[in-house]
Amino acid sequence: MRCQPHCENPVYIWLKNKQHCLLCDEAADADTPLCMACETELPWLGDQCITCALPLPGSGLTCGGCLKDPPAFEQVAVPWMYGFPVDSLITRFKHNAKWPFGRLLAEVLGQFLQHRFEEDLPRPDALLPVPLATKRLRQRGFNQAAMLARWLGQQLDLPCDETILRRIHDTSAQQDLNAKARKFNLRNAFTLTPDANVQGRHFALVDDVLTTGATAQALARLLRDAGAARVDVYCLARTPKPGELA
Repeated sequence: MRCQPHCENPVYIWLKNKQHCLLCDEAADADTPLCMACETELPWLGDQCITCALPLPGSGLTCGGCLKDPPAFEQVAVPWMYGFPVDSLITRFKHNAKWPFGRLLAEVLGQFLQHRFEEDLPRPDALLPVPLATKRLRQRGFNQAAMLARWLGQQLDLPCDETILRRIHDTSAQQDLNAKARKFNLRNAFTLTPDANVQGRHFALVDDVLTTGATAQALARLLRDAGAARVDVYCLARTPKPGELA
């Protein structure tokens, strides 16, 4: 049984209506339900580590964690810090199935990524959503990372491949663990499908929030060990807590 919902029709019909800002209810300035004033006030991520996007006091720097133990992924591309109101929108999308909030965030993330592509970020060969274990997928009813990856793929004209990565162990919830426990929790949690086409390809992992980087690191290492040329990470928000690299 396929748990992932067919979400395109209700979300896209909703987006085609005359838009009012989801945050202040004023008329939106564009096709997306977000006015310019509220978009400006979102918690945009400023100076950050050039690898893991951890907030830093200056630009063009690499954080101590990435210098000491360079991750398997090349670069994290993320527009926001995990703060109000982005954190609330992500929570309502992820845990309350409010898909329009996720679609709105994906739309702005897509605009952000397109701008990065035009600057210096290489376009990947495919988007790979972070997989959920079967039990958790059935409980939630959908994988928010897969929905984000599909929307981004349509907007950016990139293939979204949900057949390469598989989560084989239903681990404890990552948000309840510290950085060390997260790494241990994810040991052997993921695998590649037997016919996965990985060799020499550039992938971008897609998820909602990057916290310690443990999930991204586990998946990137799996892909790189299988011959992937490069792995990046695209997500909606980055936690601002120092000392932590999902």
